[in-house]
Amino acid sequence: MTLPLEGLRVLDLSRALAGPFCSMMLGDMGADVVKVEQPGAGDHTRAWGPPFEGGESSYFLSVNRNKRSLALDFRDRRGAAVLRRLVARSDVVLENFVPGTLDRLGFGYDACRAIRADLVYCSISGFGQTGPDRERAAYDQIAQGLGGLMSLIGEPGGPPMRVGIALTDIMAGMFAAYAIQVALYHRARTGEGQRVDTSLLEGQLAMLTYQAANYFATGRAPERPGNQHPSIAPYGVYRASDGYFCLGVGTDDLWRRFCHALGLAELRDDPRFATNTARVAHRIELNALLEPVFAARRVAAIEELLNTHGVPCGAVRDLAQVFADPQVAALGSVVTIDHPSAGNIRVVGPPYHLSATPPAIRRPPPLLGQHSDEILAEIDYDRRDIAALRAAGIIT
Repeated sequence: MTLPLEGLRVLDLSRALAGPFCSMMLGDMGADVVKVEQPGAGDHTRAWGPPFEGGESSYFLSVNRNKRSLALDFRDRRGAAVLRRLVARSDVVLENFVPGTLDRLGFGYDACRAIRADLVYCSISGFGQTGPDRERAAYDQIAQGLGGLMSLIGEPGGPPMRVGIALTDIMAGMFAAYAIQVALYHRARTGEGQRVDTSLLEGQLAMLTYQAANYFATGRAPERPGNQHPSIAPYGVYRASDGYFCLGVGTDDLWRRFCHALGLAELRDDPRFATNTARVAHRIELNALLEPVFAARRVAAIEELLNTHGVPCGAVRDLAQVFADPQVAALGSVVTIDHPSAGNIRVVGPPYHLSATPPAIRRPPPLLGQHSDEILAEIDYDRRDIAALRAAGIIT
């Protein structure tokens, strides 16, 4: 089966998470992703562990499938010549260096566009390509704090908390993959390449959605709501006799069904709880009345009862429980890949399904420099040239 991005070459100069997540998305749909790494060290995440599998960081393994690795020192003039030849034969260049770095090395957007005019050149940075913070370095947690996300997480009156995954990195990678596709569609219609630019900060701001709207409407920065929704009640995390579960009563109709399922006619008819607006205003009283109702039941019993009545709810599960779930298995969300040093590894596969052109995992995450020789051969370096570059330490 032909994948939709087959024949597209992505020259991936990115490291860590945001860029590699973006290029993994493109690789899953068929793009030939050439991952350029520093000889001897590679992508930063190759050293991020434990855990390691067969000497490979599980962090690296999680976001680098469907790529080929070229270990190339392009800061050397001989390596730069190799990279220029690769730019000429690539459709997309992806990078997440601190803004200005690649310009100084001769591989900024203008320099690369001079090599290939219809190139789509995508930059992911911490804070964008303009403004007073453009050259400021950032990791995900820095962006979570500076972008406001951490101010919204944690118990009321308690300290701010980070999200338990690198959310701003991942979202920046997703936004970049989307924007690259838009740019490629534009190129297909007009023949014109362009620069794509996104940042951890901008992705973070986009994710604020209704919280930003609340601030714009009121002029007040939202307080940390803990596990309760600021605009809906009852909606949050609640405790049953044997654990925690999430509940989402998002409409007045769901409220009536919720009360019917649990035999709470007196709450349904109470004017304090008749509408969502009223329930939000009286959230503390409502939650106090619901606590003993939930404490008398097990999580599984609450799930079964409320799901029967169409009320959204679900247990708070750890990852062992998640990956043992028959629904996760039915979706085919976990894929086993045969890796050359780690053996069989499991990864979370693409989270979308296309009926005609489904994504495919064609390659395991590469060893450092695993494909250097074949990539250079494709751009017309012969064996003697390759041997000379290796002897000089330009490639490995």
